[in-house]
Amino acid sequence: MLDHFGSKRVYFWSIFIWSMFTLLQGFVDIFSGFGIIVALFTLRFLVGLAEAPSFPGNSRIVAAWFPAQERGTAVSIFNSAQYFATVIFAPIMGWLTHEVGWSHVFFFMGGLGIVISFIWLKVIHEPNQHPGVNQKELEYIATGGALINMDQQNTKVKVPFSVKWGQIKQLLGSRMMIGVYIGQYCINALTYFFITWFPVYLVQARGMSILKAGFVASVPAVCGFIGGVLGGIISDWLMRRTGSLNIARKTPIVMGMLLSMVMVFCNYVNVEWMISAGLLR
Repeated sequence: MLDHFGSKRVYFWSIFIWSMFTLLQGFVDIFSGFGIIVALFTLRFLVGLAEAPSFPGNSRIVAAWFPAQERGTAVSIFNSAQYFATVIFAPIMGWLTHEVGWSHVFFFMGGLGIVISFIWLKVIHEPNQHPGVNQKELEYIATGGALINMDQQNTKVKVPFSVKWGQIKQLLGSRMMIGVYIGQYCINALTYFFITWFPVYLVQARGMSILKAGFVASVPAVCGFIGGVLGGIISDWLMRRTGSLNIARKTPIVMGMLLSMVMVFCNYVNVEWMISAGLLR
């Protein structure tokens, strides 16, 4: 879809549709019993389905706007923003749940997403169509490897299914893609550990109050954002120093994953500040 319709249009519909499904989750209490569970799981599935173009869309936009030596920082910012968003919106969602009820969390987040989708449509442009970009800037990013014409519609050539299937198999078996799969799996495991399981662990295993656990759980999210952005900056620095894309992109990922292993030792200490410090690595 991104190749056919362009990043801006597909991303708009992605944000709009997943926000609509998020908003609709606030109405699941019109059902009763098992129907609530079915409705909630169905809507959550549809949210995930609608979100699917977001990360490849981010990557396409970065590839169109940034030269190769600056992409690490740009990618790290959009990847790390999810941690920062957790810090901002978790207290808001907690307050809404306490003051007006859980359903208003979905109304608020879904409504906000719908508004943002139209803001996106207004402010996002391709590099060669942006009103604030001059020719010198276009030449700079294009010379650095930015694909400024990525979303321009070209003459479509019909490709046989057998050729497409061969390309898909080649992609799935690519060493580079397998490395991406493994790296993304490890990052997602850490991300969802902190978002879902970590607060429960602090309360049940470490005996913290819910209020204290909420505060402690927000700290890794802040550090995750800072560390993610710094990782991108370091990656771009390595790119400039070594000229090797291999070294520049793999080193921060490998070092970050190795450092994250420190959290295993949190199982063997009882001092709260040591637990927090270990989980910030």
